[in-house]
Amino acid sequence: MEMNFNLFMNDVVVQAREDMVKAGYTQLETPEQVDEALTKKGTTLVMINSVCGCAGGLARPAASHALHYDKRPDHLVTVFAGQDKEATARAREYFVGQPPSSPSFALMKDGNLVAMVHRHEIEGHDVMQVISKLQQAFDEHCEEV
Repeated sequence: MEMNFNLFMNDVVVQAREDMVKAGYTQLETPEQVDEALTKKGTTLVMINSVCGCAGGLARPAASHALHYDKRPDHLVTVFAGQDKEATARAREYFVGQPPSSPSFALMKDGNLVAMVHRHEIEGHDVMQVISKLQQAFDEHCEEV
């Protein structure tokens, strides 16, 4: 049973990573990659991925569909909570004053946090509500494409 569960979880993790890459996000797996990505000029959307149901059913679909919009971030990146622990911990250092939350989204501008969508704003909501929250942040902080 333990081995089957581990194989299942590996499949879930692989699929969760693939979902984000297909949506155009760059995976950040080390603290150094996080530092490089989150200090870039412009806007960067960080998706804090996880294996929970609300990540797969709400957050990842919202991460993809929110980008079909007039305004969107310059850069798209993702860290995987529970998998790439050091990268996730480093990313959270940039989210000053915010509690750890996964899944969640952080919008950075010129290296500073300007908006956050926490798990409690994802879980129990529908995909369109999450997309709307992201696009409101894009309206406020991103340029038209």
